[in-house]
Amino acid sequence: MADDDPFADIPGIEEDLARAEEVLSVRVERRTYDKPVTIVEGFDESSTDLGDVATKLKKNLGAGGTVSDGAVEIQGDHADRVPDLLEEMGFSVE
Repeated sequence: MADDDPFADIPGIEEDLARAEEVLSVRVERRTYDKPVTIVEGFDESSTDLGDVATKLKKNLGAGGTVSDGAVEIQGDHADRVPDLLEEMGFSVE
């Protein structure tokens, strides 16, 4: 009976649990010509598809961006909206 896991048959539960344990940080950096870039860091690259996360953020924000050095970079100052979007995706944001 101890080996019976009622959640074992639910697809994607391991990914959701891994996402909930990740604590991400969001900050805004000024780049060339004083352009703002929103940077999201703290991903566990082995359990998170950064390209997928970046695509969803870019689509919801209507902005360009990229994945660089284990972080998602979004063009513009979106520090107020990004944490809410990440929490909807199942991440914890500090």
